[in-house]
Amino acid sequence: MIEVLKNVFRIEELRRRILFALAMLVVFRIGAHIPIPGIDSKALAEFFSSNSKGLLGHLDMFSGGALRNMTIFALGIMPYITASIVMQLLTAVFPFLERISKEGEAGRRKITQYTRYGTIGLSIIQGFAIAVGLESMGLGGNKVVLAGMNPWTFRFTTVMTLTAGTAFIMWVGEQISERGIGNGISLIIFAGIVSSIPSAMFQTYMLFDTGDITLFVVLLVAIIIVAVIGTVIYFETANRKIPIQYARRQQGKRTIGGQFSHLPLKINASGVIPPIFASSILSFPATLTSFASSEWLQSIGNSLMPGQLFYNLIFVVLIFFFCFFYTAIQYNPMKIAEELKRNGGFIPGIRPGPKTAEYLNLVLTRLTFGGAIYLSAICVLPSILYAWFNVPFFFGGTAVLIVVGVAMDTVSQIETFLLNRNYDGFIKKSKKRRRQI
Repeated sequence: MIEVLKNVFRIEELRRRILFALAMLVVFRIGAHIPIPGIDSKALAEFFSSNSKGLLGHLDMFSGGALRNMTIFALGIMPYITASIVMQLLTAVFPFLERISKEGEAGRRKITQYTRYGTIGLSIIQGFAIAVGLESMGLGGNKVVLAGMNPWTFRFTTVMTLTAGTAFIMWVGEQISERGIGNGISLIIFAGIVSSIPSAMFQTYMLFDTGDITLFVVLLVAIIIVAVIGTVIYFETANRKIPIQYARRQQGKRTIGGQFSHLPLKINASGVIPPIFASSILSFPATLTSFASSEWLQSIGNSLMPGQLFYNLIFVVLIFFFCFFYTAIQYNPMKIAEELKRNGGFIPGIRPGPKTAEYLNLVLTRLTFGGAIYLSAICVLPSILYAWFNVPFFFGGTAVLIVVGVAMDTVSQIETFLLNRNYDGFIKKSKKRRRQI
């Protein structure tokens, strides 16, 4: 790790990519402090201070404080994630979308374009719901929306501002992915979560200083955070190694094969995608119902608040679904078995072909089930902390999982970049030597 960090700024291209990604994240953080027009910031701060837990605190964690300040980036990147989920599910259901996705680069661009259209549509719906909800927000007669604002003017302005902000974040994420390092969307979520850590630590200190929480609770929460980080690192790096043996075969005068290798299968092959997607899906109906005036819609929205039993049950079900869904996308047991058979490889004790595919499918099912249990246990931790220890900030396994997972993935991509560069340099040196000889 230390050696990787030393080599980061020695290579000009890698240094340029990292600085570009950091510059884009700075732009994202600046936009998270630009409020939308027509908002009374003092009344909004009072409202959020009394409703910091539950859905608002959960959504504010992903937006990096933009929702709390009702800025142009208040919707964050969640509409894009929701649109990506819907598009991937539709691709698996409708054959014509599946054919488009298999058309190479052109097909990928079409799917991306459809996802962008879906993002804009979802942003308009959520923006309108937020605008209507803001009109009824306020404490003690202090309304969040400034007095004298025309309702439809405020709604139109809010919808356009929030939609444009989400579209800009989507563009920033794509630029980081193409010209920076790592997955831009994940890095944006990472930056939003990390930016809330200093304020969370300050809130904890103030509560401890005033005696609202004891030293035992602070130490216990710190131990839990360290244990969660260690657990995430262990499971994210753990894998099952399937032994592979290659049969010997004669090719001319050479004997090829007869070697042993292994096929690594990760316990959590889907990474941080299941909890992010599950949170995004649950936040959409909860956001709409929380601003509704109907009692039965509000009751549904209350049951979908983070920490509620119904919310946790659906959250766990969605995590299991996306774990198996993404594992099925990444690994095709039949295709792996055919590749092994074509190259003369086989699993000791398992017949090549369909039997190998059945064995791999069984192993993947067991690994994915274990990974889903691990993700579910990590992600429901906020409910326990809220209920037992009255934690003053939205700490949760989802946040830790995203931060640790994205950090590990970014370091891994930097190492891959360094490895490829060193390999290219080695090839160039070998060619130069051969020309000299």
